[in-house]
Amino acid sequence: MTASSATPDRERTAVADACRRLGAEGLLIGTAGNVSVRVEDRVAITATGAVLADLTPDQVTVVDLDGKVVTGDLQPTSELELHLGVYRRYGAGAVVHTHAPMATAVSCVLDELPCIHYQLLALGGTVRVAPYATFGTPELAESVLAALDGRSAALMANHGALTHAPTLDKAVENALLLEWACGVYQRAAAMGRPRALDEQQQLAVVEAAIARNYGATQPVPPAQEEVR
Repeated sequence: MTASSATPDRERTAVADACRRLGAEGLLIGTAGNVSVRVEDRVAITATGAVLADLTPDQVTVVDLDGKVVTGDLQPTSELELHLGVYRRYGAGAVVHTHAPMATAVSCVLDELPCIHYQLLALGGTVRVAPYATFGTPELAESVLAALDGRSAALMANHGALTHAPTLDKAVENALLLEWACGVYQRAAAMGRPRALDEQQQLAVVEAAIARNYGATQPVPPAQEEVR
């Protein structure tokens, strides 16, 4: 979905589809969590009280960047200001907030999730845990926004996780990646103290990824003529 091709109905459908996928993956349960996508000066965001794994487009509300409802009959999520804050400060295209079990468990114990696997570099490296604050409050929004500095993911102490990205599909993938990494950490911690990649190791991964165009499919190079 692009800004030029989007309509309110397409935005609402995209958010509903993302919620159902996250529910199927086990990252959303009941009414806990919220998802949004921004297109130009509009944000399509889940309605408060909606069962997210069964979400339908009419349970997605469209607001402007000041939070005023422009499309829909339902009140937006109580975390609306958190989503709008991510858009204002980081220029994101989509935001995903879940109470995913692995991520939530880690948020109850750690002050940050260390970079135990190079795939975490896709989220910016270590994932900070924002201090606890009551849901829907300015204090929570500000602490999460601070934790996101230089990152596309943050954990929320005793609460859950938040990811953002330029597109909704990527924000969902980031949420799945964060949940996987939290699961790896939990399993490793059960056996001992997990090792973290140091700065030099992380830099080497970045350099290798750039050199090899890591993460993108690549054609087989043409066969070279036999040298005689």
